[in-house]
Amino acid sequence: MNGQLEQVYEEYNRYIYHLCLKLTRNQTEAEDLMQEVWVKVVRYESYVKDVDHIKAWLTTICMNTFRDRYRKNVRRSKHVMNQPDQLEVPVLDLVPCDTMTAEDLLEKHDLSQMVQQKIGELDNIYKTTVLYFYVYQYSLVEIADLMKVSIGTVKSRLFRAKQRLKEMMIADTTAIEYLPA
Repeated sequence: MNGQLEQVYEEYNRYIYHLCLKLTRNQTEAEDLMQEVWVKVVRYESYVKDVDHIKAWLTTICMNTFRDRYRKNVRRSKHVMNQPDQLEVPVLDLVPCDTMTAEDLLEKHDLSQMVQQKIGELDNIYKTTVLYFYVYQYSLVEIADLMKVSIGTVKSRLFRAKQRLKEMMIADTTAIEYLPA
């Protein structure tokens, strides 16, 4: 390794290890992942001098390596019939799916219809706040100006609307099958 790469390793070694540990939630897996990350860094050491933000570059390499490992495990587990159990749902959100099956599309459409129906059933003040924020994508400041209330009130209304939507979805026997366990 050249001097610059050694310096990068010394500076970011602990950070990468903790990121790997956070992703895998398993010390052995984290060490394996970290080793793969540093192998890739050494492989692409010619790029190090051109990178402006080393930490961001290393984080990207780490995340991509983790995603690749996860996809490989999932492909393998389809045949073995066991999914990796060390992963949690928020981590799975990091793994994008390129294509949706017809079943996924139908489920997404059904769920969208149900949520739209439930939003329509909300009290007008909550419905308006939700539509401004999620559909029209206004900022909290813009919503506060439009509704002539404080930002705190907008946040409270969004929170209460989401809580009410959740309660309504749980109470609906047809919607309960679409909710995560």
